[in-house]
Amino acid sequence: MKKLEHKDLLKAGVHFGHLTRKWNPQMSEYIFMENNGIHIIDLHKTIDCAYTAATSLQNIAKSGRKIMFVATKKQAKTYVSEKAKELNMPYVTERWLGGMLTNFSTIRKSLKKLSSIENLESQDTYTSDFSKKERLMISRDKIKLERALGGISSLNRIPAALFIVDINHEDIAVQEAKKLNIPIYGMVDTNSDPNSIDFEIPSNDDSFTSVSIIMDYISESIAEGLKEREKIKEEIRIKQEKEASEKEAKEKKEMEKKLKESKKA
Repeated sequence: MKKLEHKDLLKAGVHFGHLTRKWNPQMSEYIFMENNGIHIIDLHKTIDCAYTAATSLQNIAKSGRKIMFVATKKQAKTYVSEKAKELNMPYVTERWLGGMLTNFSTIRKSLKKLSSIENLESQDTYTSDFSKKERLMISRDKIKLERALGGISSLNRIPAALFIVDINHEDIAVQEAKKLNIPIYGMVDTNSDPNSIDFEIPSNDDSFTSVSIIMDYISESIAEGLKEREKIKEEIRIKQEKEASEKEAKEKKEMEKKLKESKKA
């Protein structure tokens, strides 16, 4: 896994922090300097932190576990959802529902309801079984559920990790993950507390170009982990097929041997 390039981060504006008066003192180790009342992030530390986070997330993906992406701010939501879909990972880019993690059993009931509506609509008799008014009500329920839970519709258990864009904005998600000891990875700007999550990436979390370059890097590492998993699964399949073939050949040989011995007798 390659590290991010300093010049690329600079071009994307990853180094721009918040106004100095809005800073969180806990971010001091990640601040390079102050320029015209704005804190400048140390990109060398961004590179190292991003590499550490990406390597860890790659291993999670390799193990076959799910990573949930959380980004409800408008600068990030569309791009993050696209990347999550490409990776077949769950995501929350609309409002975070309280209890999405800590009360997952209730959320799962809503997911089952969404699934049952989809099954209902796919039936040939759907139009004849329900009136126009009933179909409209069902459609409204579906739209509401899809908006809130569409990104996690395939999630059948609590994710192994969260990747968050702007931990201040997604404070409820952070609190819930911490309660359940779910590792939190995230973009952390100069107004945030990096100690509130497990793997911080000091970076500008307000700019689309900054969010996109970090998301691309993280997505690539997860994709690599998924490829490694498929490779391992393929190697196991080939090994099992070989062992089964060898066993079958051995049994056949033993059977032929017994048959010859019985003929001699």
